[in-house]
Amino acid sequence: MTSANPLNTPALLRRLAIGGYYVASLPWRKYQMRKLRAQRRVPVVSLYYHRIADDRATPWTQSFANFARQMRWLKRHFDLVSLEEAQQRLRQGNTRPTVHITFDDGYAANCEQAIPLLLEEKIPCTYFVTTHYIMRGLPFPHDVARGQRLAPNTLEQIRAMAQSGIEIGAHTRTHPDLGKISERGRLHDEVIGAGEELQQAIGKPVRYFAFPFGQRRNLNPSAFHLAYEAGYEAVCSAFGGYNFPGIDPFHIQRIPVEDALIPMINRVTLDPRKLWSVRQYEYRVGSGSAAEQGVAAQ
Repeated sequence: MTSANPLNTPALLRRLAIGGYYVASLPWRKYQMRKLRAQRRVPVVSLYYHRIADDRATPWTQSFANFARQMRWLKRHFDLVSLEEAQQRLRQGNTRPTVHITFDDGYAANCEQAIPLLLEEKIPCTYFVTTHYIMRGLPFPHDVARGQRLAPNTLEQIRAMAQSGIEIGAHTRTHPDLGKISERGRLHDEVIGAGEELQQAIGKPVRYFAFPFGQRRNLNPSAFHLAYEAGYEAVCSAFGGYNFPGIDPFHIQRIPVEDALIPMINRVTLDPRKLWSVRQYEYRVGSGSAAEQGVAAQ
């Protein structure tokens, strides 16, 4: 398979367009940030990555150079906080630009440079792993489907990360689309059983869960309720919204990151399109039913 070329003309033109859009909208962004600070409603942004490696083997693989550039830019301009601190700011109000870093799936390549960088720079991170492939050393099906057999983390690597302060979270057992699963026993195994197995394997509490794929169509209110009833402290999705103080801190919306600096800067600095178009996924935790309601993310 041909690796993605970061210098191809369409990608370069797109980044130039994003850069122009960012600069043109910068006065509006600054105005909105001043207003949100006064209201203690500065959003918490949660970013998610998958695999950091220079081979760019898949669309969800990013180069280490760009990852390091992004982390250092964020450290200069944002508070980089744990997921626990992110939730506290959502409950209590927030006056500072805030980002939380997450990873999904669990790739061995992340332990070569990305995780050491986060530890060196003291950047908190939640690392969500899919237990079936970690425990058995098997490649992820979404990589195999693209002709790639990329190594997952070993259990020893996950344990070492947990001991060094990386928060390890659950990402199901087999990485299914939970939005398509209605059978409660299967949901329980993927959401709860996988987390219990992971907790026992690493000897540390597993407090957080992330939906595979994580788009609105992949979410499942029943899975939210199972996670809540089992004692998870938060559930993460991945459809690109901001988290404003006053929303339900049990559900953390996350934003994907591209293999370049300017698209990330555009996304974390109050992109007007996201403020207007991405709507919060709502549900009633702790009751017998759940519903998705359209409420503005701002």
